[in-house]
Amino acid sequence: MTENRNVYLIGPMGSGKTAVGRQLAKLLHLEFHDSDVEVERRTGVDIPYIFEREGEAGFREREREVIDSLTQLQDVIVATGGGAVLLPENREHLSARGRVVYLKTGIQQQLERTRHGRQRPLLYTDDPELRLRELMAHREPLYESIAEMTVTTDGRHVRAVAEEIVARLKSQVNRE
Repeated sequence: MTENRNVYLIGPMGSGKTAVGRQLAKLLHLEFHDSDVEVERRTGVDIPYIFEREGEAGFREREREVIDSLTQLQDVIVATGGGAVLLPENREHLSARGRVVYLKTGIQQQLERTRHGRQRPLLYTDDPELRLRELMAHREPLYESIAEMTVTTDGRHVRAVAEEIVARLKSQVNRE
């Protein structure tokens, strides 16, 4: 049996999952996938449209199907959506089918990184900071429950974060 090299990046919106995932895929010579991009590719519409038409529950069901599909691939890096950990099935698939890395970031960094984005329906609110705090309060225990590794991304360059992950993955493999 071959070693499972899949790495799944979890964490809140604005933590750098997509950017770090692309860099990590280059460093490890693996294929990169973004679960949100895959949802949009499969539906032919953007995520805000899905939220508008089907609500968050409809989006989460589509996301569940995508996570199941992507985690069955081999030799991939997958950047998940910030809420992917909400469904127990997703947590189970991520933790059973690869290594889960939690990209941890503070609320201020999230605000900075998400302020210009139009693709974040959960932030369509008068108080994005309060919303991010609410989301984090609910999701952080879920991130921590399945993460094999936690890496802080605040104020760090994408390449530095990716290189830290590679070094820590290699260290884990050497200990096994």
